[in-house]
Amino acid sequence: MTGRNGTAVVAKRVDEGIAETEEINELARAAGYTVVGEVTQSRTEDPALCLGEGKADELAALVAETEATTVVFDNRLGPYQTYNLGNKLPDGVEVMDRFRLILEIFGQRAQTKKAQLQVELAELRYELPRAEAKASLAKRDERPGFMGLGEYDESRERDIKTRISRITDELERIERTESHRRSQRRESGFDLVALAGYTNAGKSTLLRRLAADLDLDENVDRHPDLETTAESEDRLFTTLGTTTRRAEFDRRDVLVTDTVGFVSDLPHWLVESFKSTLSEVYQADLVLLVVDVSEPIEEIREKLVTCHDTLYERNEAPIVTVLNKIDQVDGEELERKRSALSALAPNPVAISAKEGENIAALWDRVDAELPTWRRERLVLPMNDETMSVVSWVHDHARVDDVDYGEQVVIDFEARPSIIEQARSKAGELATAEPG
Repeated sequence: MTGRNGTAVVAKRVDEGIAETEEINELARAAGYTVVGEVTQSRTEDPALCLGEGKADELAALVAETEATTVVFDNRLGPYQTYNLGNKLPDGVEVMDRFRLILEIFGQRAQTKKAQLQVELAELRYELPRAEAKASLAKRDERPGFMGLGEYDESRERDIKTRISRITDELERIERTESHRRSQRRESGFDLVALAGYTNAGKSTLLRRLAADLDLDENVDRHPDLETTAESEDRLFTTLGTTTRRAEFDRRDVLVTDTVGFVSDLPHWLVESFKSTLSEVYQADLVLLVVDVSEPIEEIREKLVTCHDTLYERNEAPIVTVLNKIDQVDGEELERKRSALSALAPNPVAISAKEGENIAALWDRVDAELPTWRRERLVLPMNDETMSVVSWVHDHARVDDVDYGEQVVIDFEARPSIIEQARSKAGELATAEPG
């Protein structure tokens, strides 16, 4: 889905220092806007306009000059700041803050039912405090309809809460289904690896690289939910939902899932709306935290801290930091950043997903970090039912040797859960034997 294809002026206020606008410009372009100007200011927040009065007038003049259709603030705007700014701007110009813009991008990217529900939930959680504020002010002012407030807003508030409850219930049902599916995958002998990290760190490119030589059709019947494509465009929020692909190497069958990218300065209510997507991370056997090593050290450090705060909240799996895009830095810069980030990213793996550099080293690390396989030997009676068990072991484990004599002896390696299932199947065969 494309964006609005409108024009936008970007605005940003910081309490002190320099107002950086690179990310908000990228976000606006990701939503389909053409950025035609920007206004920045370093000062304390004005309760009525966010910007100071004079700077707000400057913004209005720039909007009129450029004929922009939208003003995008890289700040969080209250409902009355939005209203007051709108009164200063030419008629028909929309004012949106950072989070409204992110929700617009999410809405454009949402293709699955789950993603669409998560976007709607986030939009409702964004709107709820605004509806509550309008209804509260209308009661206090005792003028129903003042600034569009009054009884309508009380009804709107109730409707939002009802819809939040309904969507939350539906997402919980979807999560139960997906949790069952993950359990089935694990019982089938798959190791689950999740890719996490900020947008544009290269997660989707890495997913494609890890599954580059894979014939995806071979397991469609057994795993119909697996996606056969994963975009790797250089734009924010390419991956809103999750994309899972199978990657087979050596003795392991691995399912790798690309998850929604983090964005800096996200409020709790927005992260909470997408927590069911993050469950793919929380319930993985291993998390690969992908970082764009070409970015400035301080920016990387801030992003790692945010990712760790989110991932370690409920995640018990090991986390391996992947320093991606080493094709964009020289060896000296890479070592300097590796050293500076060692406290947050001990023993990282440095790769270039785009060029395929050091992918083998990454696989070695994945193999080392995933749950340890165990060796097992089963002695089975020679009958037709035994052949189906042998076939099952071949499908779910790495078989080293099968000896067909008076009895069938099979030596193999597998995850502990697969070994337990194989023992159970062997026990059923023994119980069914006559005599």
